[in-house]
Amino acid sequence: MAEITAGMVKELREKTDAPMMECKKALSEADGDMAKAEEILRVKLGSKASKAASRVTAEGIVSIHVEGGHAAMVEVNCETDFVAKNDDFLAFSGDVARLVCAGGAADVASLSTASLPGGTVDSVRTALVGKIGENISVRRFLRLAAKGKLFSYIHGGAKIGVLVDLVGGDEQLGRDLAMHIAASKPKSLDASGVDAALIETERRIATEKAAESGKPAEIVAKMVEGTVQKFLKEVTLLGQVFVKAEDGKQTIEQLLKSKGASIASFTLYIVGEGLEKRTDDFAAEVAAQVAAARAA
Repeated sequence: MAEITAGMVKELREKTDAPMMECKKALSEADGDMAKAEEILRVKLGSKASKAASRVTAEGIVSIHVEGGHAAMVEVNCETDFVAKNDDFLAFSGDVARLVCAGGAADVASLSTASLPGGTVDSVRTALVGKIGENISVRRFLRLAAKGKLFSYIHGGAKIGVLVDLVGGDEQLGRDLAMHIAASKPKSLDASGVDAALIETERRIATEKAAESGKPAEIVAKMVEGTVQKFLKEVTLLGQVFVKAEDGKQTIEQLLKSKGASIASFTLYIVGEGLEKRTDDFAAEVAAQVAAARAA
């Protein structure tokens, strides 16, 4: 049996917002497996245990540059939010976004050797690290060639970035869609783009919960399918209810149809998504410095 530490319980609570004791029980049942414990809590507590889907866990910004029929979106990471507001850091991020928009880089590795004023992306980055005193990295980027018209949106101090390629419609629709995506964070345009493993997880959780109802198998099957379809509507852009819908019911798909428009593609970046945030223990750092000074 794996040892369940207070840190593990705290981490699971932060991910799920579930009570401490429930987190400890779930971790014990899952033998310390964090992902399995989260799934157990979702079976027991439902949607209360799913708030961490888009948790931001690192610092930095999203930078967007649109020019002509092309657009670029870049995530540049740093260690602290203080540096994410630094003028030199912001300038570097903007320069990289403009470079990506101009084309030529296939991936982060090739982008690092591309030219910027003053050197390559990597040499300029390295010089900036030396000047600021914090690690900086270009994590990911996207270059988009428009099929329609490109709309962008930056939110939350540049922590969230959205690019939308809209065919038809008008300026207001494009802006509204970009803001909706930032607020609702869809995983894909429609059900075909949702990860099959994610759907299977939702189906498994729904099956376990429905089985607890004691209803006949055919009813359970319908309950499960209904839950999965509800999930797909919540995580797909076309299935989501438009955040500005006056009746609170109009979906994005219905909105687009009413405007004679369609979405060729969209991309959402959330700074630090999936990364582990640096945690500083100030007391331990001071103690280490004192010990080092004494040793010297």
